[in-house]
Formats: sequence, structure tokens, C-alpha cells
Amino acid sequence: MTTVRTAPPAATTPGAGPAGRPPRGRGPVRRTLAYVSLLAVTLLVLLPLGWMISSSLKRDNEVFTTPIEWIPREFRWSNYVEIWEQIPLATYLGNSAFLAIVITFLQVLTGSFAAYGFAKVRFPGRDGLFLAYIATIAVPWQAYMVPQYILMQRAELIDTHLSIILLQAFGAFGVFLMRQYYLSIPDDLCEAARIDGLSEYGIYRRIILPLSKPALASLALLTFVNTWNDYMGPFIYLTSNDLWTVQLGLRSFVGQYQADYAMIMTGAVLSVLPVVVVFLFGQRYFIQGIATSGLKG
Repeated sequence: MTTVRTAPPAATTPGAGPAGRPPRGRGPVRRTLAYVSLLAVTLLVLLPLGWMISSSLKRDNEVFTTPIEWIPREFRWSNYVEIWEQIPLATYLGNSAFLAIVITFLQVLTGSFAAYGFAKVRFPGRDGLFLAYIATIAVPWQAYMVPQYILMQRAELIDTHLSIILLQAFGAFGVFLMRQYYLSIPDDLCEAARIDGLSEYGIYRRIILPLSKPALASLALLTFVNTWNDYMGPFIYLTSNDLWTVQLGLRSFVGQYQADYAMIMTGAVLSVLPVVVVFLFGQRYFIQGIATSGLKG
């Protein structure tokens, strides 16, 4: 007589389906809740921007009405024409764009090049030097603000764009970001290129840079936004109105026309618009670069 052995029942968890699988319908519900939560957070973040845009299309006495009127009674598109006549906004935007583009290019160039040395070139004291350089991020800007100003003053660079460009052409954060990304690139590629006779400059230009587009885009976007929104740097070093950035120009406009709320919001919208456009074009590379820059340390 033969006996038939039966397999033991599969282990299940309370509330789970066969073989430990979640019951049907729970996956779509969780996904829907996640999307609703993300949508709510997105709307909460965009709420101030929406109020600013709405206020820029109103009259001055309609900006702070209670309750808030999200849709203006009358869309005053003329605000976007009058703002150019009241202040030299084109000059301010041009100065901000010039500084942001030049400083972004220099920081991407210097940051990526220094990061290549710290990540792919072996030399004595490399790691210690890198730690010492990165430690400067923890030093507050106020600690060396006065020495920097004295240095620029003795160089006779006060009230010039060159002073801001020289002070912001290098950044420890950019070196750190690019080095973390370079560490995810196999060293075998560099070794093979060295065996083939390629110089370090050639490896950096022909191998590393083409593989680093996401990290380069991330660094460029962060630097551009930070430079565009910088207020203290231009406030300290720039005194001529022709050299002011849009942040200084809007602050001066607010001081002169404190009750012109709609026009102030119009200027704020125009100052934010370039940053939004740059982010929309580079968000794919930005997200990819940030996600992969911290994989290897």
C-alpha cells in the first residue's frame, strides 16, 4: 500500500492572498492614493506661484482682497507693458542672464575638471585634499565676506561684473557632485584609454564628459538658479544702476513704489519666468543626475 504525501500549505500573511500576494485591488488603490497625495503636495507648492500670477493681472486694490480672488475680475495685461516703462527691466534681465550664463559655464568647467582629478587620477594626498576642499562648504559665507571685499577693492574690481564672476567661478559643491558621478564610471575605461596612449586631458574630454551629461546638466541648472536668484553678491559689489541684476532692480522698485502691488507682482513673475523655462528644459537630466550622483562614495 502506498501513501500519498501532500505538500504543506503555503505560508500566508494575515490579509494577504495566496502565496503571500496582496489581495486583488489593493495595488491600484495604493497607487491611486499615492497619485492623489503627490497631486495635493504639488498644488500646495504651486499655490504661491499661482497667487503671484493672478495678482500680476489685477489692479492694486484687488491684490489683497479678502477672500482671495484667484481669477481676476478684469485681466490687466497692460501691467506687463507698463513695467518695462517704469524701470529698465531689460537691462536688469540682461545683466542677470549674463552673470548666470558665464558663472554657470565656468563652474561646470572648473567643477568637472577638478572632479576628474579627484576621482580618476591617483596622486599622494588626493583623498585628504578632497576632504579639506569639501570642508569649505561648512564655512559660512559671512566668515570670509569681508576679506573677499577687501581683495576685490584692492584689485579695483568693485562695481564690475568681473568681481562676481571671479568669486563664483569655482564651487566646492560642484566638485563634490561631479566626483560622485565620476565614481560610478568604471575605472577600466580610463585604464584602457591610457594604454592606448590617450592623455588625461583626452580622457576627460573624449570619454568622461560625454558620459556625464546628466550630472553636468544638474550642476548647470543648480548654478544657474543660484546665480540668477543671488541678491547679496550683486548688492555688495555693484553700485551702478546699469550693472544691477533683476533682484536688485526689483528691490529698488519695491522701495520706490510700495503700494504698487500689482506691478511688483508683474516684475516678480518676469524674474521667475527664465528659471522656470530653464528647469522645464533640463528637468529630465537634472533628476537623472541627482539620482545617480550619490550611488557610490
